[in-house]
Amino acid sequence: MGTLSSLTPTATWFRLDDESSVGTVRRFAVELANAVDLGERKAADIAIIVTELASNLVKHAEDGTLLVRPVRHDDNVGVEIVSIDSAPGMADLDAMREDGRSTTGTLGIGLGAVSRLAHRSEGFSVPGRGSILTAQLWREAQPAPAWADGLTRPLTGETVSGDCYAVRTAGGRRQVMVCDGLGHGPLAAAAAQTAFNIFHTAPDEPPMMLVERMHRGMSHTRGAALTVAEIDPDAAVLRTCGMGNVAATVLTGDERRSTVSMPGIAGHGRAVIKQFEYPFGAESLLVMHSDGVSDKWSLQHSPGLSTRSPLLIAATVLRDAGVRRDDACVLVARIRP
Repeated sequence: MGTLSSLTPTATWFRLDDESSVGTVRRFAVELANAVDLGERKAADIAIIVTELASNLVKHAEDGTLLVRPVRHDDNVGVEIVSIDSAPGMADLDAMREDGRSTTGTLGIGLGAVSRLAHRSEGFSVPGRGSILTAQLWREAQPAPAWADGLTRPLTGETVSGDCYAVRTAGGRRQVMVCDGLGHGPLAAAAAQTAFNIFHTAPDEPPMMLVERMHRGMSHTRGAALTVAEIDPDAAVLRTCGMGNVAATVLTGDERRSTVSMPGIAGHGRAVIKQFEYPFGAESLLVMHSDGVSDKWSLQHSPGLSTRSPLLIAATVLRDAGVRRDDACVLVARIRP
């Protein structure tokens, strides 16, 4: 099913302002590793990975943040860390991953330790714009790379996000959803959680029927804006159905096309629910986000990013276009990982 929604309270963002925050993040990550039963050895590895990434942010980053969250793929579970900084970025990220290279004041083993200990690690850096580093450690063997992934971040000062994303494959259908619960805080999160649960438990059906199902099932919540999209590799099309201001954009080469979402609030009032189709080939990319992310984002400032993992792309869009005065969510999907 992909990663867990960050509606879960164990998915937490940390702002890395000083050295004392490194210990706080490390303790949280080890507690999470123990909670998902990674084992003593892997919990120790998580501690090293988090210490290296967090220390690197404290020493060198501007506006450095670190996300630690549980991840799940079928019955396999793990811990994922996402490191984000806005500047200055690393001139040679590959060199920093070599053993013997170290950022000042860290463990002295460099980012090579992250690559060596993690089941999967990845990075992207543009000097002057910042760096994104990710790492995953799983209880069992690592799963195949994800064809869709995303991130959510709560409004500054809130502990839960009213935004969520979801990924599923049902009856051969590759489907994703982004939901923005109205407002913020626990009531918005409850609306988003309802949409998340309906999406994951619904039978195999197209986006329009899923949206209709969520519209009926969310009447007891404050409501939400949401969009469901389905990638059909055989037909080379994307099918979408949306209510409200969740944005969905198809990128194919230099072409950028926004999809249609109908006005309305899922869960309240009468709604006009329509499904639309768009060309979507092997090189196409789907980027979806809530209104906590400005639509002014562009991948053109990050050459080569569009070919990287959905998680790296989502983290970059969130960093560059996410606003702190609202919950924010970004999801990225493509035909192949």
